[in-house]
Amino acid sequence: MRWSILFGGKAGEGPNILTNVVAEALVREGYYVFYSRDYESLIRGGHNFNLLTFSDEQVYSNDSKADILVCLDDATEIIHKNELKKDSVILKGNKGNMYFAGRIFKLLCLDFKILEEKLKKLEKRFDENIKDAKEGYDEEQKNLCKIIFRKNNLYFTNGSLSFSDGAIKSGLDVYYAYPMTPATPVLVALAQKQIENNFLVLELENELAVINAAVGSAITGAKSMIGTSGGGFDLMTEALSLTGIAEIPLVIYLAQRPGPGTGVATYTGQGDLNIARHAGHGEFQRVVLAPGNPKECEELASHAFYFSQKFKIPVIVISDKHLAESFYTLTEKSKLIKSEKSTKLMRYNSYEKDETGAATENSEIIKKNVERRIKKTVEIEKEAEKFDMYKIYGKKNSNNVIISWGSTNGAILDSIKDLDVKFIQILYIEPFPKNIKKEFGKNLILIENNATGLLADLIAEKTGIFIEDKNKILRYDGRPFLADELKKELEKRLK
Repeated sequence: MRWSILFGGKAGEGPNILTNVVAEALVREGYYVFYSRDYESLIRGGHNFNLLTFSDEQVYSNDSKADILVCLDDATEIIHKNELKKDSVILKGNKGNMYFAGRIFKLLCLDFKILEEKLKKLEKRFDENIKDAKEGYDEEQKNLCKIIFRKNNLYFTNGSLSFSDGAIKSGLDVYYAYPMTPATPVLVALAQKQIENNFLVLELENELAVINAAVGSAITGAKSMIGTSGGGFDLMTEALSLTGIAEIPLVIYLAQRPGPGTGVATYTGQGDLNIARHAGHGEFQRVVLAPGNPKECEELASHAFYFSQKFKIPVIVISDKHLAESFYTLTEKSKLIKSEKSTKLMRYNSYEKDETGAATENSEIIKKNVERRIKKTVEIEKEAEKFDMYKIYGKKNSNNVIISWGSTNGAILDSIKDLDVKFIQILYIEPFPKNIKKEFGKNLILIENNATGLLADLIAEKTGIFIEDKNKILRYDGRPFLADELKKELEKRLK
């Protein structure tokens, strides 16, 4: 079984709370859930919708058609009428969001007591909410499917929460940020947990202040991390270069948004691969990591602290809105690696330095310093090989090979279940996995949320293998891939 519910309404009418209530109830009953959020920049009044998919089998993404449409306003039906299955159910009426929660619980044969418990936890407006929910529950006459308790050990989270947890468990001391969607949820999550976990979160006046403050904290020995999106990251590049020459450990969370310029703040894209790899002036080492689900967000957060501390370099973890804000049902706990603090107090500056830390223009010292830093490249590559730099899914001997990175992971996994394909998900962008070429088949297919195939360029650079334009499946409208649509595109390219 696989069902989809689309919740739509104006910002401020509570589609997020409604979606969370239903999703958490389904997870509690042992069902796998995935839901994504779509919203405009308008804080109130703009059209918001969430697409929730649940199943008795693992689910990683959404489909293009919904079984149930929940209309918190009249516009929702008009906007989404073409996104419904033929036998779909439309719930509408001039009612509050909990009225619709009651109707959904009836449709899915969910115990009303579960809803009552959820509403108690919301604390606000309980009497009003429970009245509305009971009205909806009693009014609904249909039973669409019967949810039966399944004994599964599941947990429910998103990329932002998991990345935050990974940073905390890695010994985070201080996090600096200037709010910038879609990186802001990490700032919020860490701010809420700073007292109980004994670290500091500071929101500063701009991105320059953020990275320079983080550099200063790292110099004192603190495990420092910053968060931003593309436009903010651009402003940080001079200080990023400082971390390279001064050899200062720093973790950077880069949550992509479609660009260029200010871009589209509330939508998703994968257009920042090149700036993550190349931003900054001069030659210095870095590690770039790309998680594809919340579990990997938590794990690669620990990898980021490990490499930054061990090699005294900046490490960039790339995310995007789809990964940061979508909720996933996971079954396996993350496997984290420990990192030790490496920085000790000494002189730091933006120039080449001698053994005492003093600035120097001595050519021999400059040459020696450059060679020592470059040597780190080999050491980093060797260290990275101890970990899973990429993952393989599907039929491992297939000549049809999908290559991708980041949040495209979910839609790909859902779309290939009965196809003759092997899927390679790249986790380490820098250093790029040396032995990955042996995994390539005759028919290479690229899937990315950008317009030019940035990963394809990287693969060509590192392996000499070029992916044909006809085998590039690219989406660049700010929306994520949907499993059923992606499957159709893949079938056209299979040999």
